[in-house]
Amino acid sequence: MTSRRISVVICAYSEGRWEQIRAAVDSVRAQSLRADQIIVVVDHNPVLRARLAAALPDVTVTENQEARGLSGARNTGIVRSRGEIVAFLDDDAVAEPDWLKFLSDPYADPSVAGVGGLAKPHWETRRPSWFPDEFDWVVGCAYRGIPRFRVPVRNLMGCNMSFRREIFETVHGFKDGIGRAAGKRPLGCEETELCIRIGQACPASVLLFDERAVVHHLVPSARCRFSYFCSRCFAEGLSKARVAANVGAQDGLSVERRYVRSVLPRGVARGLAAAVHGDLQGLCRAGAIVAGLAGSAAGYAAGRANWMVLVRRNHE
Repeated sequence: MTSRRISVVICAYSEGRWEQIRAAVDSVRAQSLRADQIIVVVDHNPVLRARLAAALPDVTVTENQEARGLSGARNTGIVRSRGEIVAFLDDDAVAEPDWLKFLSDPYADPSVAGVGGLAKPHWETRRPSWFPDEFDWVVGCAYRGIPRFRVPVRNLMGCNMSFRREIFETVHGFKDGIGRAAGKRPLGCEETELCIRIGQACPASVLLFDERAVVHHLVPSARCRFSYFCSRCFAEGLSKARVAANVGAQDGLSVERRYVRSVLPRGVARGLAAAVHGDLQGLCRAGAIVAGLAGSAAGYAAGRANWMVLVRRNHE
């Protein structure tokens, strides 16, 4: 297979993640398939940018040139990249040594527009006994219900994904106003919206999930609280409403409908069965699934209502 140049983009924003950023960069340096370029994009934090530039002389460290937030930072990384493939790794994730190899291999097929992999949780303390596997997406990780083998998918996970650089000439990058930005609300889905637009613009293309491309995503203790779980579910509903408004509900919610109809009922049943067999935390996991679904639905309803208000105002 012809070797392809790969640029890896890591977006950072806080000095509080200094050690995690360094670990993410080190994991890219240690890849069995060498990255042609490592880019760290700092989100409107000149102090952090200067500190990283001094500490990482072999890395391209640059300031986010667009609006504050993850979408703008990723777009800045795309502009600064020179590889045929652009891979994205979160600043609090560490890639296994063959990560880039397994992301790169499928691009031998010209129909493959993007490849993503598995994100495993690295719990800072320990996994809460009430936390259901079906909701590991709350902490940015693979959850029960996604494929566990190499298969085409609708969208890739933001902390572990890659794309042909040329695809961004068609879809014009990540859209501002969907995912994480300056506010404290834990929004998301900017990569989901991008992937759906890729599928709509290039219907013959394929986005591929390969479970062998593994990263370990840090889950800090603050994200193990039930309050965070609820706020993240509500924010996900808000984000899904914006995605549906941008790309249409049929494409924007296709995976989510199957998840609600199939994965979550089985999760509730699994929790109740565990409780019957003596694991009383199974009741908590079943309850958390119900609470998470209710919170996401409430967020979607609120986001949908807000969007309709904006549409009416624009037509007045």
